[in-house]
Amino acid sequence: MRVDPHLLRTFVAVAHCGSFSDAARQLGYTQSAVSQHIAALENDLGAPLLNRRPVTPTEAGTRLLEHAAPILLRLEVARADVLRAATEPPARLALAATPTALTGRTARALTLIRRATPRLDVTVRVTGRREAVAAVATGECSLGLLDGVAAPSDPLRLPDLGSLTAVAVAEDPLTALLPEEHPLARRAGLRLDDLLDARWIDAPDTAAPLPDLRAAAASDAPRASIRYEGTDVGALVALVAAGHGIAILPAAAAAGRPGVRAVPVTSPRLVHRTELLHGRVAGPAAAALVAALTAPPAPGPGAVPGHPEIPS
Repeated sequence: MRVDPHLLRTFVAVAHCGSFSDAARQLGYTQSAVSQHIAALENDLGAPLLNRRPVTPTEAGTRLLEHAAPILLRLEVARADVLRAATEPPARLALAATPTALTGRTARALTLIRRATPRLDVTVRVTGRREAVAAVATGECSLGLLDGVAAPSDPLRLPDLGSLTAVAVAEDPLTALLPEEHPLARRAGLRLDDLLDARWIDAPDTAAPLPDLRAAAASDAPRASIRYEGTDVGALVALVAAGHGIAILPAAAAAGRPGVRAVPVTSPRLVHRTELLHGRVAGPAAAALVAALTAPPAPGPGAVPGHPEIPS
């Protein structure tokens, strides 16, 4: 069995579009070429992958889709890694960051790097989690800052990206963001179990993803009453304040927001974890940012010797 990556990309596009003609426009192929790609892939695998009317994956196609995304991403990682090794370090620094992963600490580190390299071309791209991973994997961005919900000291659940490295740079408390008039808004702390039956906003790129919260609660709740597909934390806060639902955010991102109350999540033990994702670090600017964000913090007045905290 031989699976051609070009055929696999065509299959993924058709499955996601639900249309041969839409996939052809997306890929820049003719509809006939797309049909030929799918027929060749089905012939290689010896199984029908798509129902034609309507265009939906068969059982075999569904199984292939589960493998296709990580396979194609690994190929992009390999290509980008070879190019990084074979080319001169660029005179630019591109950072992809999820909305609540980009903090003042990163901004200050970029300030120092730009002062040291005045002609450096710096790009900061705020984007969703999947897009940030893909940007680093394909070499579009030198580095990525990703965040999510995890148990203390546990890594984020990221796809297997081979030569890419993820290292923790911060762990911060989580808070439940509620409208000011919410019955639980005056509590000193809240268990996740207290909130499972509440109305939730599904904001997968801005707030704690609901699948992660369901896993932590060992429950099929919480369920969303509305979905927010954006990266503007202020817009999410406005939706919470207007009573559309609640969300969980890192304490630093939720603090001081108008119209809402941020209540600490006390159980289960979860943190907002930020990780720096990179491949082969190309160029002194990228290396300097990695060093700045992964360096252990200077001990503060309340630090315990031998137990350094990850800085925010």
